[in-house]
Amino acid sequence: MMKRKCNKPFSPSRLPFFYGWVILVAGTIGILMSIPGQTMGVSVFTDKLIDDLGITRNNLSLAYLFGTLGSGLMITRAGKLYDRHGARVMAFISGVMLGTMLVFLTRVDRLVEALQNWKWLSPSLATFIFLAIGFWGIRFFGQGLLTMVSRNMVMKWFNKRRGLANAVLGIFTALGFSVAPKVLSQIIERLEWRGAWVLLAILVGTIFAVFVLLIYRDNPEDCGCQADGKMPSKEKRKRPPSLPDRDFSLLEARKTIAFWAFTLALSLSALYVSGLTFHIVSVFETAGLTKAKGIGIFIPTSIIAVVIQFVCSYASDYIKLKYLLIFFMVGMLCTTFGLTILGDHPMAYGVIMSGNGIIWGLWTVLIGVTWPRFYGLKNLGAISGYSLSWTVIGSALGPYLFSLSGDLTGSYDLVGWVCVGLSFLLLLLSFKADNPNEI
Repeated sequence: MMKRKCNKPFSPSRLPFFYGWVILVAGTIGILMSIPGQTMGVSVFTDKLIDDLGITRNNLSLAYLFGTLGSGLMITRAGKLYDRHGARVMAFISGVMLGTMLVFLTRVDRLVEALQNWKWLSPSLATFIFLAIGFWGIRFFGQGLLTMVSRNMVMKWFNKRRGLANAVLGIFTALGFSVAPKVLSQIIERLEWRGAWVLLAILVGTIFAVFVLLIYRDNPEDCGCQADGKMPSKEKRKRPPSLPDRDFSLLEARKTIAFWAFTLALSLSALYVSGLTFHIVSVFETAGLTKAKGIGIFIPTSIIAVVIQFVCSYASDYIKLKYLLIFFMVGMLCTTFGLTILGDHPMAYGVIMSGNGIIWGLWTVLIGVTWPRFYGLKNLGAISGYSLSWTVIGSALGPYLFSLSGDLTGSYDLVGWVCVGLSFLLLLLSFKADNPNEI
């Protein structure tokens, strides 16, 4: 039954080339389509929302926090549904619903006006509630579900070439994410923020959804294919096991040190990066630097990230992943410490840029390669989804904690030092993050 579904509207096994390369392109496009639900995709709209909807920056950050927290709490369940229904069904639902929620966000002020006769619900509270609902929708269906499904689909089609596939995936998504704020800003200038979201809704909810139905496939075996396509019988170099001897359940995975070492590291980086990105202009202006200086950090950071991504994805096929996690936490220490000295030391800008480049580059490597290698494919959606829920919650807390630090102390040093301390503790834990199959 599943095989027949995989062969509609065409059979991948009958093509004269390995369909995994098509899956790699499709998965990359899928992750790029999640940009409207990513922090860098939302941050471009924040000032417009504050001006047109009459909401304060703190309340907007709080609405973003509640929406993202709600998303994080549901990702584990979504991962289990992915294990049951596969990539094509879940990605189609993600695309349609992401487009729907983008349209919903364009109507927030109209909905508030429609409820103006409800005396018990003030316009400011109604705006907050509707924004929180909208943020939940774009975060859950965009940053959460669509990203997880697209990445896991690619990982299933590659085994010994998983590092290479992940390198290509990471390079193009990193480049796409780096130029997204500038492209979205230009669209907003031409169409205003409502028109920009409607355009994105059509792109994601209609065009991409049809693309998913035509191209997306879940397991290569269900399509009459095999992971990696045809591989040489002998390997020139020794590789670590690309898949464990057995598949772990979510409960079993949660009992391993490695699961929490990687999950907490990814979650802390999500907290820090989302907070820094969401308030990037304020962070640099508070340190006595210009807005242009703050926004200008993304391009050189992305260049570093692409190099790190390519080298480390290739290396991940040959070395223990805990060494990459250690490198990841060194990057976290660099960028968080750089935040605490920003404006006081000329090297701070370079330290933040270098640290961010390391964690941006390694992010896709760790989140894509770790779970299938450590815990297998059978429950990949549940395991990666549970880990992603922690990451999403971290990204939810980041903007609010940065805003809170700014309000309480007048700078972002406090949140920077907290992240430095947590990064050091997780660096120590990283040395214990061995593959549970090799212990």
